[in-house]
Amino acid sequence: MQASELIIVKEELALQNLEKENLIAELNSVNSKLAFENEEKEERAKELLIANTELSFQNQEKEKRALELGLANVELAFQNQEKEKRAQELSIANIELAFQNTEKEKRSVELIKLNRDLAKSEDSLRQLSAELELKVIERTQQLEFINKELEAFSYSVSHDLRAPIRAISGFSKILSQDFADKLGQEGLKYLQLIINDSKRMGLLIDDLLAFSKLGRKEVSLSEINMTSLVEGIWSELLFDEATKIKIEFKLNSLPNAMGDPSLIKQVWINLISNAIKYSQYKEKTIIEISALKKEDVIVYSIEDNGAGFDMQYYDNLFGVFQRLHSQEEFDGTGIGLAIIQKIIHRHNGTVWAESKVEEGACFHFTLPNKINN
Repeated sequence: MQASELIIVKEELALQNLEKENLIAELNSVNSKLAFENEEKEERAKELLIANTELSFQNQEKEKRALELGLANVELAFQNQEKEKRAQELSIANIELAFQNTEKEKRSVELIKLNRDLAKSEDSLRQLSAELELKVIERTQQLEFINKELEAFSYSVSHDLRAPIRAISGFSKILSQDFADKLGQEGLKYLQLIINDSKRMGLLIDDLLAFSKLGRKEVSLSEINMTSLVEGIWSELLFDEATKIKIEFKLNSLPNAMGDPSLIKQVWINLISNAIKYSQYKEKTIIEISALKKEDVIVYSIEDNGAGFDMQYYDNLFGVFQRLHSQEEFDGTGIGLAIIQKIIHRHNGTVWAESKVEEGACFHFTLPNKINN
């Protein structure tokens, strides 16, 4: 109930109380007069009854108003309690907000400090990066210079060794042919060892020269018809090996790639020759060549069922002069795989292998995809 209604109720009660007092006064007056006015007693009694009935009704109304007022007071008390609760909650919220603002200020100060430290760290990192870049450039230049010197040295040594090796081999053959009767069987045996080792040394020098030339040769990229290239190489090699071993050759469709045709041809020659060589003691040699086209590169693979190698020595596989089999088992110079790796690296590709002893080996290399190049 509103405050204005309460005021009206109070005023009405005051009026009723005033009227009640007036009625009591009138009743006292009537009672006094009853002693003298018997004739009007009944009429006054009726009026009094009516007045009492009215008074009873008014009292009932008064009680209703009082009850309503009590309910209004209870409601008002409840509202006051709710207001106090809201005031307390608002006070707590204000305290929490003040705490959060304080924490935000602290975090702002910390963040500013962190940003300053980060800026200092970034400046230091940029400085270190610049210094490191300079050092890398210096080291790269030094390495390039050293590599060029090594390549020049290898080329010079290999070139200069060719003549005396040829002379040793040539004179040994002359001795074995023209003076065989004077040398005897043991002398001829030693001469043959000299001839064989001279031949192997000549092959080694040729491989060294090829390896040193790779560093100076410019890579000229063009589209390579890989299937045609491999078929041609296989035909040449098969002509040399057909009478020695039985070979089952599987050539799957090979997508074209970007590369230097002459260098990639050397890669395939070395890989196929190795597959034939290390499978020569198998009852039946199986060699399969395949490819997998990816988004940026093409992966070419060659798999054989030959001698294989132990993967624990994998780190030595592509090193110069590194061989995982003895010269007595399989001849070679130990440079072929190093040449393959250098050629593929110059094409920004990778080369790797998997193998199990006596179960064969699988070599893979990548070349750039024509579309993405």
